[in-house]
Amino acid sequence: MRQTYESTINNHNLTTLSNIEKLISLGESETLEFKSSFNNETIETLVAFANTTGGKVLIGVNHKNEAIGVTINEESVQNWLNEIKGKTTPFIIPNVNIVPFEDKAIVIFTIQEYPIKPIATRGRYYKRIVNSNHLLNITEVVNLHLQSFNTSWDFHVNSQFKINDISLDKVQNAIDIVKQLGLNIKDDPLTFLRKNDLVREGQLTNAAYLLFTERDTVLTTIELGRFQTDTIIKDSSRTKSDITSQIEQVMDFVKKHINKEVIITGQPRNTQKWQYPLEAVREIITNMIIHRDYRATSDSIVKIFDNRIEFYNPGRLPDSITVNDLISNNYKSTPRNKLIADFCKSLGLIEKYGSGIRRIIEQFAAANLPQPKFRNISDGFMVTVFADSIKVTDKVTDKVTDKVTDKVTDNQRKIIDGIVRNNKITTKQLSDKVGISQRKIKENIQKLKEKGLLQRIGSAKSGHWQINY
Repeated sequence: MRQTYESTINNHNLTTLSNIEKLISLGESETLEFKSSFNNETIETLVAFANTTGGKVLIGVNHKNEAIGVTINEESVQNWLNEIKGKTTPFIIPNVNIVPFEDKAIVIFTIQEYPIKPIATRGRYYKRIVNSNHLLNITEVVNLHLQSFNTSWDFHVNSQFKINDISLDKVQNAIDIVKQLGLNIKDDPLTFLRKNDLVREGQLTNAAYLLFTERDTVLTTIELGRFQTDTIIKDSSRTKSDITSQIEQVMDFVKKHINKEVIITGQPRNTQKWQYPLEAVREIITNMIIHRDYRATSDSIVKIFDNRIEFYNPGRLPDSITVNDLISNNYKSTPRNKLIADFCKSLGLIEKYGSGIRRIIEQFAAANLPQPKFRNISDGFMVTVFADSIKVTDKVTDKVTDKVTDKVTDNQRKIIDGIVRNNKITTKQLSDKVGISQRKIKENIQKLKEKGLLQRIGSAKSGHWQINY
């Protein structure tokens, strides 16, 4: 549709200089940017706005947020619009307002969020984040395109996968689970898959393959490890099966390597208390598997230490959600794998979009444990949960004590306790803690080294202690 300069002017007579001054006073933001003159960066910003939530570019305002105006003639703005149209794909044409400023003008370009994304300029794609333009990588471009069609990667069919690549027995098991939840399903497995969009036109979707793969696949690899230190692995495993089976497989590995306390109550049955709240751990594992970026080349990783567990997953939080938003529950859930998430909700594996993090935090608080740590790291997302530090310290110290026939002395036990709590503790700090001189501390440390219970990693200044048990 052709648009002329006149048709793009949007009630410019209603826009006053006082309104412009109010805009300028707000400063640049996610929806507002200032330019001294029209240039290619102006077009990049308009593209970034179109790919995000829309915005305004004010031409004639300098980097100090001062109105300086810009010189224009009857053809200037029309030429700018033609340049914007010629340098964007698909082309965009913003609305224009012109406000007189002394003997010049301030030109306001307003662009709405474009319905079909992403928009490019000169072969590059941009998105607005806070008050700057972010150049999108290939993955982000694909995600933006999928989002504009209200779909996701897992929804699309994949010609590399065939029907015989999945297990119809696993599909039937899923049907049985859904029936137990109260739904009356009489479909055979293939019909069930078609009705749930997991198979379309005889082809498997990515979701169907991940959910019901017959054989192990590298696409779902999760590395599991029990670590004695950051570098010493005591036990390891790996799962490469279908993603619904992986939830229990990872859960079993975690339960194998965390502590369980039997509490004597005087009742016919004693109670069991795990080192971490199991329902919260299951929620973390489920979220990790369902919301993983399965296009990434890296694997999911679970590392279990004496005092913490780290759950790493490929795929960062969306740009629109910060870690603080996550913790405060101030966000709208946007599942990376919409079809997988929806199906797992039908299986009862997840309850409600967006409520899992809040439940995890509440369950750790109820167990009197530190709040889990959530963070974007590299190209993924990590959740770290922490154990009761006092109990962990006692456990490690007990293991060290039990290792030798010749029992460690009380002072040596206190030294071990101090090192477990802080592996960079100094001899001066140990002296204050144990209540003996630094010379005695050094003598006891040497005895612990001779027993093979203690070693120094790195230099005296920048290294750390390592307990061996």
